[in-house]
Amino acid sequence: MTDTARSHGVAASEGPGTRPALPRGLIVLLGLAAAVVTAAGVRAMAWLVGPLFLALVLVIAVAPVRDRLTRRGLPGWLSTLVLVLAVYAVLLVMSGVVVVSVARLATVVPQYADQAQRLVTSATDTLQQFGVGPAQLRAAEDSLDWGNVAALLGSVLEGAAGLAATLVFLLALVLFLTVDASGIGARLAAIGDDRPQIVTALHGFAANTRTYLMVTTVFGLVVAVLDSVALLLLGVPLAITWGVLSFITNFIPNIGFVLGLVPPAVLGLLEGGWGTAVAVIVVYGVLNFVIQSLIQPRFIGNSVGLSVTVSFVSLVFWAWLIGPLGAVLAIPLTLLAKALLVDVDPRAGWADALLRDHPERLSPDDDGRRAGGPARPADEAGAGSGTAAGATPT
Repeated sequence: MTDTARSHGVAASEGPGTRPALPRGLIVLLGLAAAVVTAAGVRAMAWLVGPLFLALVLVIAVAPVRDRLTRRGLPGWLSTLVLVLAVYAVLLVMSGVVVVSVARLATVVPQYADQAQRLVTSATDTLQQFGVGPAQLRAAEDSLDWGNVAALLGSVLEGAAGLAATLVFLLALVLFLTVDASGIGARLAAIGDDRPQIVTALHGFAANTRTYLMVTTVFGLVVAVLDSVALLLLGVPLAITWGVLSFITNFIPNIGFVLGLVPPAVLGLLEGGWGTAVAVIVVYGVLNFVIQSLIQPRFIGNSVGLSVTVSFVSLVFWAWLIGPLGAVLAIPLTLLAKALLVDVDPRAGWADALLRDHPERLSPDDDGRRAGGPARPADEAGAGSGTAAGATPT
């Protein structure tokens, strides 16, 4: 089989000692079957995959801090210790804020049982005037037991307290990954001698993940502060709690805004009536549109390289696969999958174009512009494996 026939997928005539290639349809089916088996395995190991990838993302995010400290003359062990302590501080503060917020919510919500019941009664009376059957309304009203909501919040609080074991496991993972990260440069150099595309793809994944986390964190803090101030002015209880919630949900693509809006809007309705609820919705909507829809995308740009549809589908997929943590880490997880499955293959430019929000059109001379490595196969570029292996990964 000649190089030309091999590059275009044309099967050469069978001769002695040759084996016919598998049909493309069978290859697609085998790939789909392997994907299903892999997804089932990941879902079964979600208790390990979620914390492990979260620790990896945290180490990737703060790795430049250690490099900067090392360049300024600090010993490697001291730079690693500072890095570990910084990550530990962030995790402990965030965990403490979440636990305290859930505890306060569990104590405040039962106080609004009477208001909620009056609101439900008023709503059923209004619907009955529009011809809705009283029997159905009465059944719906009886099913809305505010005590069940309080009990649910209590179980959530117990679950949050039970996260202590997971947090200890996560802290251990961060420690080990941070220590191993000191030798990642030598490991990538060894891989680059044989597979430069893999090194380039991993560098692209790390850079895109840092950009996404940095921009999302900064704008999440801005939105959280503005939301908290607005809720305080409107008199909505637990304004700081809802600000923390809006910061966390800012990492959830597409639907994070809605998830962060519903609780304060409902509590505003119970506290101040429809006027307060509408004001909360308007404030959240304006802030989300201006900051997260107009300003934030200008800073992220096309560096993440995922379309809106891909981001939403990845959110649903990863949340189903590894749980709520998958919703928060949906974008980094998708970037890693893209790096390992698309960016490492120079011939997968068509898949990169389908995944990107604004696909790039690369000429044959634009080798290496895509995060996954060369834009054309080495055979077509006239470079052998030895030349490719000698390339220095960036």
